[in-house]
Amino acid sequence: MLEAVFFDLDGTLVDTAPDFYVVLNQVLEAHGHPPVSYQAVRATVSNGARALTELGFGLAPGDDGFDERLNDLLDAYGRRLDVDTRLFAGMAESLTWLESNGLPWGVVTNKPDRFTRPVLAGLGLLERAVAVICPDHVAERKPHPEGLLKAAAAANANPVHCLYVGDHLRDIQAGLNAKMVTATAAFGYVDADDNPRAWPADHYLERGEDLPALLRSLNQDD
Repeated sequence: MLEAVFFDLDGTLVDTAPDFYVVLNQVLEAHGHPPVSYQAVRATVSNGARALTELGFGLAPGDDGFDERLNDLLDAYGRRLDVDTRLFAGMAESLTWLESNGLPWGVVTNKPDRFTRPVLAGLGLLERAVAVICPDHVAERKPHPEGLLKAAAAANANPVHCLYVGDHLRDIQAGLNAKMVTATAAFGYVDADDNPRAWPADHYLERGEDLPALLRSLNQDD
């Protein structure tokens, strides 16, 4: 029986790529650089603002100007956190089902707290989540299990009876390291070079709409 469900944020619970696409191209235009495509942003955003800075400016961490461009991007994103950001299909239904069945849910993400909480608040989700664990709250990021174990403790749940859903290999590794059941969100920000079916997840979600059925099946008392 399920005791709690936890989600990665970007590319799993919510689609933040549209806002990142706008702000990255705003910053690129301000510095005289050509725009990047939406598909390029979508394929990169799961790896964070540093990866987007590399994508847009062709700079690597440690290069002259990298930190300045990164800060420009973060500042611009901070002004546009939830304009076009939306829940993925199937997520609203899944959250409602969890709550109606008395099952807590939360978020464990590598996205900093200063962005995560406003995004969730803008979508009306912050007060509904039993746990929101960001890099600010742990000593080790995913794939280390620390964040997931903290979330399970906040939900008063046994990790063995928890599900973690994510769109990156590190999410699946973190879930397995925490002894949780895992599900790959293949509808998320999976890089074209990745093969999510090869990840060692317990379940595979081609579409967000597939999650409610999985939740119901996992909640059967066999």
